[in-house]
Amino acid sequence: MAELVFFSGTMDCGKSTLALQMHHNHAARGRDGVLFTRQDRAGTATISSRLGLRRAAEEVDDRTDFWAEVVTRRTRGRPVDYLIADEAQFYTAAQVEQLARVVDELSADVFAFGITTDFRARLFPGSARLVELADRVEVLQVRALCWCGARATHNARTVGGVMVVEGEQVVVGDVEADDREHAAEVAYEVLCRRHHVRRMTAATARAVAGPGEQALFEDAAPGRTDG
Repeated sequence: MAELVFFSGTMDCGKSTLALQMHHNHAARGRDGVLFTRQDRAGTATISSRLGLRRAAEEVDDRTDFWAEVVTRRTRGRPVDYLIADEAQFYTAAQVEQLARVVDELSADVFAFGITTDFRARLFPGSARLVELADRVEVLQVRALCWCGARATHNARTVGGVMVVEGEQVVVGDVEADDREHAAEVAYEVLCRRHHVRRMTAATARAVAGPGEQALFEDAAPGRTDG
């Protein structure tokens, strides 16, 4: 029986890597799938992993109708056994409902991958609807880590190196900018709940750390996401 499965987690936990692995495994067994993404870090119509994996995909925008996408392909002779829906947090609630309809009425599996909450620790509309409708919600087991070493559960946005909790929900951030050279850049970092609440990023903690504590922050440079 077809399923709608939502694989969720913070940035850096391997969502896009798993999406591409899932596609590889199903395609290797002769199943026909279509890959979708929205606002991937690597650019338009691409699913990319921080490990360096990359594959072409269909770019989603607000006009995308997943029901029509599947019906059109099947009318032209493609079986479309499954969909890979990456960056699903950016999909609209209506599009998530279309994905559920594809599962229920067309018996195609849908594997959705996305961040659950934004930099304000509030649910993305697409993620919220997926949690409500998915047959299963799987939290990825690869744990992203806060600079302190604890499990990262929240995504933080920084502007000019300072964490912010207000602003538009979706802003594309710099991937690996050096804050000293790109002081006004938007960047993202994963934090544990305690340090998200305290607004203490790696840069902030480094600024107040003593000489013997600097080693904690050597591998805690901000990453990037689009949410």
